[in-house]
Amino acid sequence: MTRRDPPLALLAEVTHRCPLQCPYCSNPVALERAAGELGTDDWCRVIAEAADLGVMQIHFSGGEPLARKDLETMVEQAAKCGLYSNLITSAVLLTEERMNRLRDLGLDHVQISFQDSAAASGDRIGGYRGGHAKKLGAARLVRAAGLPLTLNLVVHRQNLDNLEAMLGMAEALDAHRVEVAHVQYYGWAYENRAALLPNRAQLDRATATVEAARERLKGRVVIDYVVPDYYARRPKACMGGWGRRFLNVSPSGKVLPCHAAETITDLEFESVTARSLAEIWESSPAFERFRGTEWMPEPCRSCDRRELDWGGCRCQAFAITGDAAQTDPACGLSPHHDLMLSLAARESGRGPPDFVYRNYGNIPETPATARPEVLLPDGSE
Repeated sequence: MTRRDPPLALLAEVTHRCPLQCPYCSNPVALERAAGELGTDDWCRVIAEAADLGVMQIHFSGGEPLARKDLETMVEQAAKCGLYSNLITSAVLLTEERMNRLRDLGLDHVQISFQDSAAASGDRIGGYRGGHAKKLGAARLVRAAGLPLTLNLVVHRQNLDNLEAMLGMAEALDAHRVEVAHVQYYGWAYENRAALLPNRAQLDRATATVEAARERLKGRVVIDYVVPDYYARRPKACMGGWGRRFLNVSPSGKVLPCHAAETITDLEFESVTARSLAEIWESSPAFERFRGTEWMPEPCRSCDRRELDWGGCRCQAFAITGDAAQTDPACGLSPHHDLMLSLAARESGRGPPDFVYRNYGNIPETPATARPEVLLPDGSE
């Protein structure tokens, strides 16, 4: 068996439980319940196997990782294994005592998500009363503990006009890095696409706002900017390419090439309860399916960007066309690109429907991502 280059990072989704109900959550719509989660010993074994495999960074995520009472044990294990650790959190459960304990056990970095710059809007989007105030307090706890702080600003049509104020908030909180991340339409975000997609004018204003903030904050705050694929001309190299640099372990132990991979319903993903992390990384059929370039259809196969974008996003291809092996519709060369643009224009041009909040009671019987998109000649579905 040919030895593959090791992954650089592991996303450890330790739970799907979360106090927030964000309608754009990237978790699969079929949320894992607490009874199905890996136990402490299994997670500690996975962390050790990741380090042995060559992983350098571990990102503790969810759901809300602070919902796990054994998070400290996992953080301590990561430090013992020499991994750089990052806590990706909503932060509404973070206390000063717990922040300092996690720091003392070896946590290196904290990333906090914000839904808006104002409490009323932020709490409405997150579906959690009082959440915004708790996030502000938690961000100050992170900086008081001496850890670097990233703010993840997830933007969409219902908060995008407040982006300048959100960036000002990040500066005031002494964030080292800001991720201005337009919603990517998988999982719950796909269910809520019509409520979240911005229009082109909003996107252009947001891009100008980010460019101005980068110039103003140069040398003080790093700003990453992720645009929505529905307005793109070329696809992104999703996760650095399928099965090339990244792996994800779900709460139940499934090993995935990306956090949204379970939306591709015709793939089966192996579990760390049955095989080692190294064996899955090296030879799992799901990882092999879209590795490299041999799987690619035309025009990807002969494109001079094929080893730059690695074919773009397989989850998006599946969501829009029903076939994960299709050219990513974000690419202007895709036969489905005009369909994606039409969907964006149609849905962003309507008044937004109510959110379908991310919670166990709202799990749809048939997720929207299980069928291809179709537009009729009159623009209806």
